[in-house]
Amino acid sequence: MSNTIFDSSHVNSALDAMAQSIKESAGNSNEIYMVGIRCGGAKVADALQHRLNKSGTTVHRGNLDISFYRDDLDTIGPNPEVRPSDLPFDITDKNIQLVDDVLYTGRTIRAALGDIFDYGRPASVKLAVLLDRGGHELPIYADIVGLSHQAEAGQSVKLITDPEGWYIELRQVTK
Repeated sequence: MSNTIFDSSHVNSALDAMAQSIKESAGNSNEIYMVGIRCGGAKVADALQHRLNKSGTTVHRGNLDISFYRDDLDTIGPNPEVRPSDLPFDITDKNIQLVDDVLYTGRTIRAALGDIFDYGRPASVKLAVLLDRGGHELPIYADIVGLSHQAEAGQSVKLITDPEGWYIELRQVTK
């Protein structure tokens, strides 16, 4: 059973606001170093990059696959789909904008930070998420949040992307 909690207009408005916040947080710099977490975070980062490029901002993009950095690798199945991380720029001393679709426990972000620091030492890492669903288990919070919804422990939140637009569903978890 699923229920749409944010439709395409809500998601697009949130992405517009997030892009504006990212641009403002860059200050006088016209360059942003953005890293999306595969898969959903990379899609959100692509959408943000598109909006920022239209405003004349240069966005250097990379993607992380954090599969081997997860603390639950043994629980996600025998053959997890692993793709290489792609950071086509030197992150040393750069202000990195890390992007994910949904912030829940904070474990995905913790894993992404481990991966980032294997590439160098950035000046800073700021987190932008399309949706903060609550339920944090680690002291990790986003600097930029597009949407918020307090989901219960027995629910999952999913970003759906299709040709008709993007929307966010709330689903009951079945065991």
